[in-house]
Amino acid sequence: MTKDEIFDRDGKDYLPVFNRYKIVLERGEGVYLYDSEGRKYLDFLAGIAVNVLGYGYKPLTDAVSDQAKKLIHCSNLYYTKAQADAAEKLTKLSGLDRAFFCNSGAEANEGAIKIARKYAHSIDENKSEIITAWDSFHGRTIATLTATGQPHYQEGFGPLPAGFSYVKYNDIDELGEKISDKTAAVMLETIQGEGGVHPPKDGYLKKVRDLCDKHGALLILDEIQSGIGRSGKFFAYEKYGVSPDIVTLAKGLAGGVPIGAFATTEKVATVLKPGDHGTTFGGNPLACAAANVVLDTVPTKEFLGRVEKIGEYFKKKLFKLKEKYPDIIKDVRGEGLMLGAELTFPGREIVDEVLKKGAIINVTSGNVLRFIPPLIIEMQHVDEVMELIDEVFAKK
Repeated sequence: MTKDEIFDRDGKDYLPVFNRYKIVLERGEGVYLYDSEGRKYLDFLAGIAVNVLGYGYKPLTDAVSDQAKKLIHCSNLYYTKAQADAAEKLTKLSGLDRAFFCNSGAEANEGAIKIARKYAHSIDENKSEIITAWDSFHGRTIATLTATGQPHYQEGFGPLPAGFSYVKYNDIDELGEKISDKTAAVMLETIQGEGGVHPPKDGYLKKVRDLCDKHGALLILDEIQSGIGRSGKFFAYEKYGVSPDIVTLAKGLAGGVPIGAFATTEKVATVLKPGDHGTTFGGNPLACAAANVVLDTVPTKEFLGRVEKIGEYFKKKLFKLKEKYPDIIKDVRGEGLMLGAELTFPGREIVDEVLKKGAIINVTSGNVLRFIPPLIIEMQHVDEVMELIDEVFAKK
């Protein structure tokens, strides 16, 4: 089948919810992807922060293959070693007490919202408000869409669930005015991703933690994009000296196999009893076998040290590019290998031109080039993608 035939079939049969690029991807190797015509692409998107170990990572593919031969799925009415191992690793790494596995980031955030509301209800039945941030992104279910502080995602899907309100990210004064004893939780991305790669200001998250404690509200940190080593720490909140009551994860947790998770304190976990929450596919043996490889590989000092070192190198290169093209790049920000370059104009055309030259990058929030590559990239790959972007900028 030719790529044009695939485009035609997709146009007839698939729900038109993606602005796809006109390539058909067939395989990956290391940090490179190959299309149906054999063309090679340097991948600096990683399936949107998912393929943290790149493509064809043998321990991961072996674990998935071995588990598939034994048991792909069984009901959560029974135990599996793969799930028990993954839960133990996740609680130890997070500093929290209980973990739950689902299938996606939206499901993880949905679960976090549910358990936060249940916990708050056990204190005061009127304690139900969830405060999130403008420019946040928490998912596409109705509840997580409502939690997402970007109204354009919500248009046409009303009426939305009640009990959500929004504040400016990094504005502690506004949060201080809005939070009250009726607030069940404050839910924030540790580093905003879809909203344009916005890290917290110095001391911001600690002040949020203090306000939550003052009002008996839970702190939920969404690390679906910023977690799993992307910031240079396994959890980005480790960089800022805070600990949440609930943390949510997905994307890179199983290196490409669909999975989501949330972890919480024992205090919060005790409000749920059998039947209060659940999942059919979440935490299945296949997904957990993959997650165990990631949980054994990424948290090591050597691995995270490399992410931090290459991230610093990459960020310096972006700042140099900003100096060279001050009329094009407005700002550079981010942590580790979650970086953004804010442009002075919409960035889709830049992404298109870089793709033609053989590299996959991304634009978010309209004008922010976002770089979330596999965590196994080397400095030479940074140089390669920067050269291509430089070539594109030079023609502007």
